[in-house]
Amino acid sequence: MDPLAHLLDGPRARGACTLRAVMGSPWAIDVRDNAALSLVVVTSGRAHVSGPHGEADLATGDLLLIRGPDPYVVSDGGGHTPDITILPGQRCVSGDGREVHLTMSHGVGIWGNDPDGEDTMIVGTYEDDSEVGRLALAALPTMAVLPGGRVDPVLVDLLSREIASGRPAQASLNDRLLDSLLVMAVRAWIEDHPRAAPNWLTAQSDPVVARALEEIHEHPAHPWTLEALARACAVSRATLAARFQKAMAVPPMTYLRTWRLSMACDLLVAEPALGLESVAARVGYGSAFAFSTAFRKHTGVSPSQYRARSAAVPARVG
Repeated sequence: MDPLAHLLDGPRARGACTLRAVMGSPWAIDVRDNAALSLVVVTSGRAHVSGPHGEADLATGDLLLIRGPDPYVVSDGGGHTPDITILPGQRCVSGDGREVHLTMSHGVGIWGNDPDGEDTMIVGTYEDDSEVGRLALAALPTMAVLPGGRVDPVLVDLLSREIASGRPAQASLNDRLLDSLLVMAVRAWIEDHPRAAPNWLTAQSDPVVARALEEIHEHPAHPWTLEALARACAVSRATLAARFQKAMAVPPMTYLRTWRLSMACDLLVAEPALGLESVAARVGYGSAFAFSTAFRKHTGVSPSQYRARSAAVPARVG
């Protein structure tokens, strides 16, 4: 499996918030939902996004990926004070604190201040980082904008229609379509910005480092030592250590540990019935105790706490 496939194997939405927003000027929305990642595609008109990490103007067809949990404002670009705030759990409140989700709903999956508004968007929200995959999140800047045409408009149109369909299994299909759109967007962004991509995606020019990464990615459960990894790459330990450090900015064994624990984060959520001993074995730890110790040091919480926190996705209104 190539490194990009490892990265993009992460996204798994679970009951994600997906909607078609229809807005008429003037409008401005203060987003404070603490979500791990939001995806916005402008399907007509325009939008402006601003936050602590920058701002961008979006035209029809443009796609925005924005990482949380920092707040940001989406508007028509007119400099208006937001009169709607989106809170955790996708609660929608007015400036005076009134719940407005129902009053701004215009049928299945359609929400906004004007059902005939000229500015329309598809919005998809991943509440928790476990839904996106820690590797995919780490590969993205806080705000990424793709111009129109960089993702397949057929997929955008299909998701837009399905959001408002109200048909059986709609939520499951919306989740999978959102995942597909995210995978397509992340792939396009990395192709367009290779210098900003993670080192492990761009270090393929050094064949020794490329081989080491392939071995780590394909066989994370193997009891790797520096000597064993160097042997697999047909070089000395010193050569591997020096070339890996130059290309990746970390030693090989440090990278191995980070990769294993990032995989473990996704495994804990993707397979909730999998015991800690099994998770530990899949990512190269000899016991649940050794795995739990390393995991807590890496994330600040125990594996059980991480799994429980990720499962406790807040309920949404509507």
